[in-house]
Amino acid sequence: MNRCSEAAAVAATVPGSGVGAAEHRPPMVPRQASFIPPPVPNPFVQQTGLGTARLLQAFLLGIVLLPLRLILIGLLFLLSWPFAAAFIACCPEKPTYPVTDWRRTLTHLVLRYLGYALYFSMGFKVSVKGKAASALEAPIFVVAPHSSFFDGIACIVSGLPSLVSRYETVQIPMIGSLLRAVQPVLVSRVDPDSRKNTINEIVKRATSGGEWPQDTVTWTWQGYTFIQLCVLTFCQPFTKVEIEFMPVQVPSDAEKNDPVLFANRVRNLMAEALGIPVTDHTYEDCRLMISAGQLTLPMEAGLVEFTKISQKLKLDWDGIRKHLDEYASIARSSKGGRIGIEEFAEYLKLPVSDVLRQLFALFDRNHDGTIDFREYVIGLAVLCHPANTEEIIQVAFKLFDIDEDGYITKEEFSTILQASLGLPNLDVSGLFKEIAQGDSVSYEEFKRFALRHPEYAKIFTTYLDLQTSHVYSLPREVHTAASVASNKVCPEDHEDRTSDKKDD
Repeated sequence: MNRCSEAAAVAATVPGSGVGAAEHRPPMVPRQASFIPPPVPNPFVQQTGLGTARLLQAFLLGIVLLPLRLILIGLLFLLSWPFAAAFIACCPEKPTYPVTDWRRTLTHLVLRYLGYALYFSMGFKVSVKGKAASALEAPIFVVAPHSSFFDGIACIVSGLPSLVSRYETVQIPMIGSLLRAVQPVLVSRVDPDSRKNTINEIVKRATSGGEWPQDTVTWTWQGYTFIQLCVLTFCQPFTKVEIEFMPVQVPSDAEKNDPVLFANRVRNLMAEALGIPVTDHTYEDCRLMISAGQLTLPMEAGLVEFTKISQKLKLDWDGIRKHLDEYASIARSSKGGRIGIEEFAEYLKLPVSDVLRQLFALFDRNHDGTIDFREYVIGLAVLCHPANTEEIIQVAFKLFDIDEDGYITKEEFSTILQASLGLPNLDVSGLFKEIAQGDSVSYEEFKRFALRHPEYAKIFTTYLDLQTSHVYSLPREVHTAASVASNKVCPEDHEDRTSDKKDD
């Protein structure tokens, strides 16, 4: 479907559009299933309510268990620290070669048994299913669902593999020394090259023939804090943990050529074993979630499956974060932090009309009468940005510049916009003031506004689309002549103009 006929779908119901019969109306844009949000709870939030009986039990047991366990944990850390300090004494912070001599054997043996004692003193009862593979058989060891610092139990049971950890963690006194003793791969979340460097380091270790240990801890972003989590855990008589070692997974030839296939298969196998769903949420979604909270929006507003959407729509972090600010300016005062047709119209400084409802419907992907942030981002990328090229902005400007003097007056602006929206009494004074610095609008002013407000792209070209819709509804012999006559405002190659983003 070409650009003009696509946009004509938006204007098809406007009175006077020239498209009277339903069979002449272009079909609505199809919607990819991959853009539908996953039907799963927020993976970064854990809300747990404790009844009065549980709180009373935790208080009474905690009087004895909490101080006793804290003393035992402190003693075990003090016993572990000298071995860890001796191991890292001659090692750089970011190791470039594996430690394979007696220091590794002795240190790992001692730290492993002290680790067992540590978790036993915390009240954990650990059961193990299956058997851990060796570093030669499986150089990469993945732990899931990776939802708390107690994931470290799996690392103790599997023989202290090298962890992938935040760089900031090794700076913590004592804990940093213990972490460095397993020769971790350190990740800096503020370094743009950190992800690439981490991948290169893991590849180097995985292909070392077993010289490095296996390569493999956080709580949810909203819920209990670390201190609360520890206190509630230590106040229980015991906590059951089951660790299952699954069979080694080897990538097929197709998965070697496309590692994402292998990653998805492994992820699905682990999710199936755990009995939980999968999502495409990443750390960037956490950042957006926190930003949404700072903008007084529901934190769930930022959960857009950033990686999947950014890859499909060629978006970057800064662009989506900017869209979050724009979305907040529209939705902050609305109920539930979602955009309705009234907020949408108020933001565009236009009344609710048939054209605006059609445009709103293209954003409202699940047809619930509101637009969430995910729908807003996809709508801007799919519906608006492709239409805001330099060429289309020029076309839109020529459309409004009726007398072709290089400027748009308020009267010219009103005439076309009233016809576009099908509202002859429409007052566009507020919108015109947003664009104009004086009594008229130059091309540069119009261009700056169009680029800054992509939401208007469809509105500005609706009149052109109405003409096109009328031409398409005419008999074939009239269609050709009318197309030539309309070249003033429509590029000659419009019938070949397509966008691979339109199949959303």
